[in-house]
Amino acid sequence: MDESFSNLPTSYLLGSVPAVVSEEKTPSSQEVLGANLQIFPPNNSASRGTGYQTLGGTGDGDEQQATNNWKGVFSISSYTQYFNVDTDIVLNRLISSLYPISGDFFSKIDANPDLYGLVWISTTLVFAIASLGNCSTYLMHRRSDYSTSWTFDVSYLNVAACSIYGYALIVPLAYYFLLQYLGSNASLIRFWCLWGYSLFIFILSSFLLVIPVEFLRWTIILLGGGASASFVALNLRSYIKESEITLVVISSSVLQMGLAIFIKMWFFA
Repeated sequence: MDESFSNLPTSYLLGSVPAVVSEEKTPSSQEVLGANLQIFPPNNSASRGTGYQTLGGTGDGDEQQATNNWKGVFSISSYTQYFNVDTDIVLNRLISSLYPISGDFFSKIDANPDLYGLVWISTTLVFAIASLGNCSTYLMHRRSDYSTSWTFDVSYLNVAACSIYGYALIVPLAYYFLLQYLGSNASLIRFWCLWGYSLFIFILSSFLLVIPVEFLRWTIILLGGGASASFVALNLRSYIKESEITLVVISSSVLQMGLAIFIKMWFFA
């Protein structure tokens, strides 16, 4: 055999077995797995939380998550899901508010409570009672006194905005804390949705309150206030225990009737 062929390394020849190379034993991946172990699944809360967390950093993660939750309260993107409703859904909920005896409003909004009704109905009611209230005073003035001139009262708009927006935001918030204190599993978004749609009947009533007949006005506003009070009270029963049902139902009815009388006395006197 040629001497040049005999000098080839045997590890490159067909059928040869490579030599075993001794290596130092490296730490198993299982031994260091705990250092990089992540919590799965990631946090899927409304504010998206802190995502993946290591086991050693749960304390810092909880603190950061609480901070993000508070930031979400002041973030517009946190509320976009509550405006994701179409016309058919809104119309269905508006019609439900006109039939207070059913008491099933929470079951209809359970899957998708909205704040669109609260904002749209409250804003419409503000401009309705402010403008129609001035129109009403004009008609009453024309019937009673022709000698003096009539002027548009711009302060109606300021009073309407403060009273309606304040009522629609603060009263549901107060009942939310009250029912939480009483041990009920209340939802603030659902309460805002309920009280927002309860104001819809006052928009319809305000157009009829322009009629310059005092007895008819009182009849209209009392019927509207009674329907709105029944709508709120009957739907609140699902959140109330039997021992506190009288207090909550009566107080909510009194507040709704009080708002109705306030609208009549201030804007359509």
